[in-house]
Amino acid sequence: MEFIYEYGLFLAKVATFVAAILLVIGAAAQFAGRNKHDGEGYIEVHNLNESLEDMSQALKDYVLDKDVLKQQHKDEKKQHKKDAKLRAKQLKRGEDLEKEHKKRVFVLDFDGDISASDVEPMREEITTVLSLATEQDEVFLRLESAGGMVHSYGLAASQLQRIRDQNIPLVIAVDRVAASGGYMMACLADRLIAAPFAVLGSIGVVAQIPNFNRLLKKHAIDIEMLTAGEHKRTLTMFGENTDKDRKKFVEDLEDTHLLFKEFVAEHRPQLNMEQVANGDVWFGKRALEHQLIDEIRTSDDYLVKACEESNVYQVRFVLKKSLSERLGGMISGSLDRVLLTWWERAQRSRFFS
Repeated sequence: MEFIYEYGLFLAKVATFVAAILLVIGAAAQFAGRNKHDGEGYIEVHNLNESLEDMSQALKDYVLDKDVLKQQHKDEKKQHKKDAKLRAKQLKRGEDLEKEHKKRVFVLDFDGDISASDVEPMREEITTVLSLATEQDEVFLRLESAGGMVHSYGLAASQLQRIRDQNIPLVIAVDRVAASGGYMMACLADRLIAAPFAVLGSIGVVAQIPNFNRLLKKHAIDIEMLTAGEHKRTLTMFGENTDKDRKKFVEDLEDTHLLFKEFVAEHRPQLNMEQVANGDVWFGKRALEHQLIDEIRTSDDYLVKACEESNVYQVRFVLKKSLSERLGGMISGSLDRVLLTWWERAQRSRFFS
């Protein structure tokens, strides 16, 4: 009986909670209708030099002796003063400091799924970077993708081509995988680096399709497909596929593969296409032997080194979440907490009453 009472009390709390949330949603939706913001997202920029310094300082604060830290802080202040005085003198003499500006590295990320959906934020990031970057700067892309649809990855690669067209150096790092469409993107790099056991290659094309024609015939179900044009449909899921259909389908695959090979060869002419364009994949060290990459190195190692010599900025386009998505997340989290609380109470009642 005590458990039933607890359960009823819990349901009453949940009902009250949901009713309150619905009132908040209604009020918020009304307010949002009067205060709409244009645009689908916004650009976030993080200075990785500062982030690295903060992490290093946190460790120093914990590990080093207080007197040593105090002396380091004094030395840093002196150096900052010297730098400020030098800059002031240069400005007074009218020197053009912009010509001698410190190299900037703009860091982007691409995490590819089968439809290369990350191309949407990436195109915004590239547009933003190209509005400022010069030939003395650099774009650094951390790329992860096992490939996917040809047209989607073709668009993703064309976005990277925009950087090349502006003569801005493009470095691409692969820490885990850049295969098939992922490698199509990677081969656009002026310099391509990869971790020792990253997977690269898969310069090939694959397609598969289930066919339910025999199953439908077994159950006396007919499929009518009407087309205009000899090759409007070749292989289908429900119709009866013929050898002629299969031949045309394979011809299309072969032509796609040829375009893929031509694209890779254009951007990495040092490759022996007969050896590497067979759909096979290689780990980082073997990929280096086949010249699929230029260097064995992780993205972390590259960026830490870049922070010593350049100003490094991570650029990220953040998609705005709709009001319903934000409130949905809040409600989901709150309900999870309520359910967890009830479950813990029920367990205590069960085992300790």
